[in-house]
This record gives sequence, C-alpha cells and structure tokens, in this order.
Amino acid sequence: MEYNIKRGFFSILIFFSFTIGLYGQFTQTIRGKVVDSETNFPLIGVNVIVLNTDPLIGSVTDIKGKFRLNNVPVGRNSIKFSYLGYKDVLLNDVIVTSGKEVILDVKMEEKVTKLKEVVIVGKKSGDPLNDMAVISAREFSVYETEKYAGSRGEPARMARSYAGVLASDDSRNDIVIRGNTPTGVLWKLEGVNIPNPNHFAIPGTGGGPVTILNNKFLSNSDFFTGAFPAEYANGIAGVFDLRMRNGNNEKYEGSAQFGLLGTELMVEGPIDKKKESSFLAMYRYSTVSLFNLLGIDVGTDSKVKYQDGAFRFNFPFKKGGNLAFFGVGGNSYAPIIKSEQLDTFDTELYGDDDRDQYFGSNMGVVGLSYTKPVNKNTFIKLVFAASEEQAKGHDDKVIRHIDHSSGQYVIDSLIKILDFNIKDYKYSSYFSLSKKLNNRFSYETGLNLDLYNGIYLDSVRNIYLNDDNVTIDSITPWRLRWNGRGKPLLIQPYFQFKYKANEKLTITGGLTSLIFTISKESISPIEPRFGVSYQLDKKQKLNFALGLHSQKLANYLYYFDKNYDLKRVLEPYNKNLKLLKSLHVVAGYERYIGQNIRIKIETYYQYLFDLPVKTVPGAYSLLNSGSGFNRFFPDKLQSTGTGRNYGIDLTVEKSFRRGYFFMMSGSLFDAKYRGSDDTLRNSAFNGRYSANFLFGKEFSIGQNQTLNIGLRMVRTGGQRHGIVDRAKSDKEQDIVYLDAHYNDYQFKDYFRTDLKLAYKINTRKFTHEIALDIANLFDTGNV
Repeated sequence: MEYNIKRGFFSILIFFSFTIGLYGQFTQTIRGKVVDSETNFPLIGVNVIVLNTDPLIGSVTDIKGKFRLNNVPVGRNSIKFSYLGYKDVLLNDVIVTSGKEVILDVKMEEKVTKLKEVVIVGKKSGDPLNDMAVISAREFSVYETEKYAGSRGEPARMARSYAGVLASDDSRNDIVIRGNTPTGVLWKLEGVNIPNPNHFAIPGTGGGPVTILNNKFLSNSDFFTGAFPAEYANGIAGVFDLRMRNGNNEKYEGSAQFGLLGTELMVEGPIDKKKESSFLAMYRYSTVSLFNLLGIDVGTDSKVKYQDGAFRFNFPFKKGGNLAFFGVGGNSYAPIIKSEQLDTFDTELYGDDDRDQYFGSNMGVVGLSYTKPVNKNTFIKLVFAASEEQAKGHDDKVIRHIDHSSGQYVIDSLIKILDFNIKDYKYSSYFSLSKKLNNRFSYETGLNLDLYNGIYLDSVRNIYLNDDNVTIDSITPWRLRWNGRGKPLLIQPYFQFKYKANEKLTITGGLTSLIFTISKESISPIEPRFGVSYQLDKKQKLNFALGLHSQKLANYLYYFDKNYDLKRVLEPYNKNLKLLKSLHVVAGYERYIGQNIRIKIETYYQYLFDLPVKTVPGAYSLLNSGSGFNRFFPDKLQSTGTGRNYGIDLTVEKSFRRGYFFMMSGSLFDAKYRGSDDTLRNSAFNGRYSANFLFGKEFSIGQNQTLNIGLRMVRTGGQRHGIVDRAKSDKEQDIVYLDAHYNDYQFKDYFRTDLKLAYKINTRKFTHEIALDIANLFDTGNV
C-alpha cells in the first residue's frame, strides 16, 4: 500500500467537567501527598505554599504525608514544597479549575548534607520522575498533552515537539527518535511492558492513526530518548513510562467531551471515604462519519469506527500499602471498500485501488499492582498483568470495468486474495525492591517477566488478469505464509544504583540482561548502564550517560516462511536471530536563564549491531521498517547488519509566566546502516534535520474566563525511499523495493503548522471548554 498526500483537518471539542459538593465560588482545593523520591515513604511536616497569593495560602503535610490547600483561586499557580534536609520542589503552571479538584503526588530528594552548602538545586517542572535518569529524559504532564497545538491529547504526538523526535508521517503517530526505527520505542504502563497502545495498529509497528491512551486517566509520566536506566530493556530507541492516576477519594467528579474525534465520558469518586479508596472509569467512542457529513476530507470514506476505555480501582491500606486494579483497552475496525466507489474520480488516501480491505485490531491490558513502603528506607512494588494484541483482516480483489455510457465503474467480481489473523496474548509480572542505605547511596533491583502465547495465521493468493484488466487469466493456489504458534518467555532482571558524592556530583549505574527463550541466540547477557551529573553552579549542569540496549523482534516475524508453496511444509527460518543491539553515548549541558527559561544541548552517538539483514547480499535491513500500514515479509535473515546514528539536539524552553510560554527545539543528525552487501546507506528515517516552534498565549477575560491560543510549526527533512519492485510487490500484496538506489531518494521536506483555540469558563460547580484544534493549518501536502 502506498500513501501520498495527507491533508489537514480540524476537530472541535466541547468539554465540561463538574464536581459534586463544591461550596466556594471560583476557588478550588489542591491536595495530595509528599513522599521520599527513592523509598516513597511519607514525609511529615513538609511546608507547602501557593506562591504569589495574598494572604499566603499554605499547609503542612500530616503523618501520612498528605496536605490540603483550600480556597485556591482558579487559574495558573506555582506551588513550592520545602522540607528540612530535602531539596525544594517547585511546580509551575499548576492549572486550577472550578470543576475539578487538583490532586498532586510529589516526590522530594534528600540532601547529601544537612548543613547549608554552596548550591542546593531541587526538582523543577519537566525534570524526570525517575531519579536514576540523568540525561535524555523528561517528565511530561497531562497539561502538556493538552496545551501543545496538534497533539490531540496524545503522548506520542506531543513528544514530536521535543528535540530529536520526528514524525514518520501525518497519518500516524509513530515517532522517530534520533533517526531510529519507530519500533524501537518501548511502552510501559504501571511498570509492565504493554503492546502498542494505538488503534489500527499494524503488528511490529510502534504507532497508529489514533491512540488508545487518554490524558484524562494518565498521571505525569516519563519519556526517554536515549541511554536510559537499567530498569528499561527491550527497546533501542526510547521509552514511554506511563502511570495512571487515582480517582478522587473524597468527592464524585465527572467530565464529558463531544468532538469530531469522538465522544467520551469519565467518572471518578470515592468507594469508601473512610478507607480512602476510589475509582476512575472512562469510555470513548468515535467514527469518522461525522467528518464526512460535514464535508471534511480526512482521506477516506470508510466507515471507520473505534472505541476505548480505561479503569482504575484503588485501595489504600492502613500501614501504607496500596492495592490497585487497572485496565486500558480498545478496538477498531476499518473497512475500505473500493467496490462501492463507483465514480472514477474518487480518491482514497488509505488502501489500494484494486481491492476491498477489511481490517480490525484490538489491544487491552488489565493488571493488579501492590506497593508498600516497608519502612523509611525500603519500598517494594509487585505487578501482575495480562494483555492481548490482535490484528486481523482480509482482502477481496475488485475486478471492474468502466461503463462508458455512465462514466462509472461496474463491478464484475469480488474474489478473496488475503486472509490473516495475528494475535499475541501476554502474561506479565514485575517486581522491584528499592533501598536507601543512607542519604548518599540508594539502589533498586527488580525482575520483569513476559510469557507470550502467540497465534499467527496468514494466507495469500494472486489473481492475474488478461490485457483487458477485466477477465481472469489465472488464479494461483492459496499460499500459506504463517501458521505458527509459540509460547516464548522474555526475562529481564536488573540492578541499578545512585550515588551522590556531594550536592554537585551524582553518579548512577546499573546492569540488566535480556533473555528471549525463542532460541539460544536471542540473549543479551550483560547490558551495562552508567550516568553522571555535575552541577556547575545554581544555573548550570553537565550530564553524561552511556548504555548498551537490546530488543527482540515482533513475535510474528520469527514464524514467517515465504517458501511454503515450494516445500508444502511450513518451516519458520528466522527463529535463530539475535536480539537487536544499540550502544548509546550521550553528553549534555543545561543552563537556566532566570527562573523560567532553560537551554538544553545534547550530543549523541549510537552504534547499532546484530541487525537483521538478508543472508544474500542486499540492501534490506529491518532497521528501515516500523512505520506505515504495512506488515513485514522478511526473507531468510541473519543478524550481521550494523548502523550508526549521531547528532546534536537543542532546546530553548520558557515555562508559562506572564501569560505565555514557548519552546524552540532543533536537531541535526545522520542515520545510516549497512545491509548484507556491506554498503553504507541512508536509513529510511534519515531526514538530517528537524526544527520545531511552540507558542502559547493565555488571555484572561474577567476573573473566571480564559482564551488560550496555541501555535506549533514544524519542519523536517523528508523521508528516504527507493524504487518499487513491481513484480515482487504484486506477488507479496505489499511494497517491495529494489536494492538498486535503495533510500537514495528523498521526499520533499515536511512542513506543517497547527493552531489551537480554547475558550474556558469556570462557574461555581462546572468548568466548560470549547476548543478548535486545526491540524495542518495551511493544508500543506506532506508525504
């Protein structure tokens, strides 16, 4: 399938939230919990104040580490946390609305020395939650997924605004991190690895057109772009480490959103107020038929439908333990029926012109999480989860001719030519033990286990037409490409530590390994990780990290056999491939200008090896795959390919103050690889550069109404491509490129402008918001 021009569209969102039981007008409550960053033990007596309030609004945490700030004015606020022996925490841009309480979970880091020293720098907004991360990592908040124009509330689309992160194309939310394949991104939820969390997800890819995730049930989370800590494995490009929030355990709240991208409802509240247990549940349903009714071209007339939901039930225990039952999932269906398109001038962005395609996918994960601070120096976490990932579909060949009297197509016959069902069940467990020996040294050890149960079925046949393109010349027998089942186990133990030599110098390190039991070759026995951070002064910091990372292939690729029609025996030939590996080295410099502007520069080098390439000389490498709507159909492969990426990332970011924020990010990079012919080539994602500009301005209209304007502009180098091998593409029912001039050509540069307008009204019990989000404002044609 080839896709060409992606056109812009807009979405209108009408959103409101409400709280039952509010009594103060145009104010709201901020409450939450403060814990030690390494052991999650509650901190008693932390001072919490809302800056720039008169009279000053403040509170002190109780024996459970909890605090409450009443009668906080609606709008944007900055909150400071201070505690003897701990570094201050400053949270900027905390948005308070009348329709919903603000609940914050805050972690504070213990100082090395109790005496006042030259410089004590605490956590600021944007610093990663994971205190083992020293570079190429940042926290992203729920608010960021809303305020960035064009992000649609999705973590992946939001991350495209960060330095070193590129979009693979407009029709999907795959991301390219520092020139790597989008499949190199690891998704985690509540500590366990999860399948690709997107609707219409193609097996083996890292994204999709629409996310299943929703920022309304996510808590603040971390995003990594390289040299990540030892607890993360099975990813060579980046990590999304996602967390779900708890529902309100004191008051019932809800929200509803109506828009062109879907209708969603969310409710939350206490289960037992005395025991502080709570629930949260949400549901979304969407169809693109509303776009069609309004005459908005989204590239398809298909009756596309998708729905998703999430829940979390949280049960705290008396002695600090906590049990949570959670789940996230969604399903989608996209019939692209060309046989119903009778007008010869109709165009379809998605799908092929000569067939009806019926495609569906689903993804879901449910889990049980238990956490407990055993004492002030020890914390444990245990998670059990089960997940499912499935993609299925079939194609019918459309044989038709043009009726010259009417000028329309006439259908002669429909013949099935493709049928597939790719399904993976997974049973996961995660255990971690965190221990702080003293205020200088802490460590964490843990184990990830993923047991797969896969079923992979696929059959295809070809139809050859005569010169008139109507009558059938021949039909080949069905050719079986997949008929595999497997139950491999993925094992990942790890150990990591953090040592604070003094208030300026911090050293982190760790070891992990990755074992995939599908074969003796798929093992990475030792993967070292190391990082160091040095605070030059109050405003400047140097960072450095390196690490070896590995990743398995998508499970179904191990069971492919394209030669079944010759042998009549299905013998998967890629089970003995090694894990993909990548060595990351990153160095960085950070500087604050005043309190609100941060400049960050990072330079990196990545050496990739053990990449799957053909056993015969050729240009193919799995490193070029991972985006778009195509599955992979590899020949017999060997793990001898290599690659290298290097570049520099720059970010200049101003946090929200005086009514506006901005972020400028840019990257210069080079991403190349060697196939089995040992020729150095551009990777498919070697765009060479990217530049982003984000801007947001808030206008206050009276005391309780605001108008927000957001703008995003992005320009990147075009993706690489080669020459299509028509004969092989027809046989495989998918695109296959010639080796000659592979990735020598480049599409034109990608340019896009997004605009978001949001009008918010706070009333006594409700918050209303009407938003217009225009993606691709100037209707720029991008490939």
